[in-house]
Amino acid sequence: MKVFLTGGSGYIGQATISALVKHGHTVEALARNDRAAEIVSSVGATPVRGGLGDLGVLNAAAARAEAVVHLAQAETGDEDLAAATAMQDGIGTGTYVHTGGTWVYGDTNGVVDETAPWNPPGLVAWRKPVEDAVLARAEQGGRPVVVQPGLLYGGENRLIDIFYTAPGKEAGVIPFIGDGANRWALVHIEDIAELYVAALKAKAGSVYAGVGGVNPTAKDVSLAVAKSVGLEGKVASITLDQAYEQMGAVADAFVLDQQLTPARAEAELGWKPKYTDPLGVLARGE
Repeated sequence: MKVFLTGGSGYIGQATISALVKHGHTVEALARNDRAAEIVSSVGATPVRGGLGDLGVLNAAAARAEAVVHLAQAETGDEDLAAATAMQDGIGTGTYVHTGGTWVYGDTNGVVDETAPWNPPGLVAWRKPVEDAVLARAEQGGRPVVVQPGLLYGGENRLIDIFYTAPGKEAGVIPFIGDGANRWALVHIEDIAELYVAALKAKAGSVYAGVGGVNPTAKDVSLAVAKSVGLEGKVASITLDQAYEQMGAVADAFVLDQQLTPARAEAELGWKPKYTDPLGVLARGE
């Protein structure tokens, strides 16, 4: 299948391109500059020069493809919806896979699935009208699918590295917020990449939580991270106010208590997370 992908030079994007190529798909990937073009080429995609605001480029690339995977992070909801609209117009009846996120569910009060009500922190509240508009295209003959990744780990760990590992190494202690008893819905980067591949065959209007099904506490994650950087046992609680000062608005997401199940994707797509020991992976720094 010919797939057009945005965000290909990023953390999820590189893994997803590699997974698509492994499964026999050909990939064109948006590249905003020379460095991005080099990265997407190195993992097997053909670069398409342009940015998320280049709606004509997005539309034309989508029209050449049989499916679209939108991974790029927009600055605003308006930008994300404009890009999504251009690509959905281009792909027509082909599959359009849009990226959301599990943080939109807020505190879950136990294990939930994609039918849970939304209660997003301000950081991701903009996603609701965008995803509603994307999914509404199913009523017009489109084939929209939404994948909602949990908090990613594996390889770079992206957000965990930025807000926990790097500052913790500098300070000599890895932080956690409050008592750290809140749970995180983690997913390994290789597993989420496989879910994007599996989502190409999903029914129109489908929504999938991309989670590993293992939801460790934030404190246990910090302990694992501490071990990976030679600071075993050296973790410390910070207040939410301190977290705002150190992390900004993303602190509202890190303090969420979330447990989600991957059961729907397992049942409908045959996707099953391979990584079921996130703390072990994090502790090894893999």
